[in-house]
Amino acid sequence: MHTGWNSVSLDSLGVLRASGADVVPFLQGQLSNDMERLAPERSLLAGYHNAQGRVIALLRLVQAAPGEVLAVLPRELAAAVASRLAKFTLRAKVKVADESAAWQIAGIIAPAESASPATPPAGALPHSPHGVARFGGSIAVRVAAEPGRWLLLSPVGAVSQPHTPAALSELAPAPPATWERLSVAAGEPEVYAVTSEQFVAQMLNLDVLGAIAFDKGCYTGQEIIARAHYRGRVKRRMQRFLTDAPTALEPGGSSVLPDGRSLRVVRAIARTDGRCEFLAVTALATAEGAPGADAASAADAASGADGSSGADGAAGTSTTAAPLHAQRLELPYSLPE
Repeated sequence: MHTGWNSVSLDSLGVLRASGADVVPFLQGQLSNDMERLAPERSLLAGYHNAQGRVIALLRLVQAAPGEVLAVLPRELAAAVASRLAKFTLRAKVKVADESAAWQIAGIIAPAESASPATPPAGALPHSPHGVARFGGSIAVRVAAEPGRWLLLSPVGAVSQPHTPAALSELAPAPPATWERLSVAAGEPEVYAVTSEQFVAQMLNLDVLGAIAFDKGCYTGQEIIARAHYRGRVKRRMQRFLTDAPTALEPGGSSVLPDGRSLRVVRAIARTDGRCEFLAVTALATAEGAPGADAASAADAASGADGSSGADGAAGTSTTAAPLHAQRLELPYSLPE
């Protein structure tokens, strides 16, 4: 067994398959990233948006073969997103299908001290950001740097191959909560059924995470996303918090901070002491606890300057009355000033 390495069964994730001669130009007109940058050895993170620029789903894209793209997303959204995309294929030579049942997805986690892993099984894993490696029918995709994390997509029923990441029996199993904890700490957004079409792309920091190409052609939702980008600072963004006391939070939940800023939870994970570490979209404060920050953002929201339409920046939400006492934690990346 490889000391310090873990494998996690990620049954909550699903897979879409888009295939055909026109798959790249078709997805180019639907997704926020530049499909021309997708390569056999490089994956892409991209948003699928509605006409108002709100994120329907967040997709991890992999070129499985020429004319074939796989997209990893929450399994609960896979069928609906496949159906929605299929409606826009028209005469394009493209087929979009939910193939979640055909794939098993696992997460691979390196020891925290392995900044540049070189020991098995990492010798076979991609080292570069968003890198892709193949092992027969299995595909490994790097999704985080430190600690190193990879998604491993394998056809259902595939036989593990010795000396490759597919030999998951050699890795110590960890619960899905371990993967979620690292994802929250890394500031990685996710979109679920309850939060689909609630947030404009920049509210989830998709621009910071390289999931938006502002130099590409038109795609659904581009006008709103570009407006938020070129008009300057986005007033609401996803930030990382830790509750002061044991608290149960779920994606989509709304609350208000003691300084009056309302928030909506993007993803959350409970710590062993019951406190909750979570990512939430809320107004950026010029100083921690600055009063009136949310009121100013609400004025911008009413005018549509930041692409939002409600007091917490999410469509059709309300907040609870009791303040949520939580401290802001640093993200591992910087937000635009």
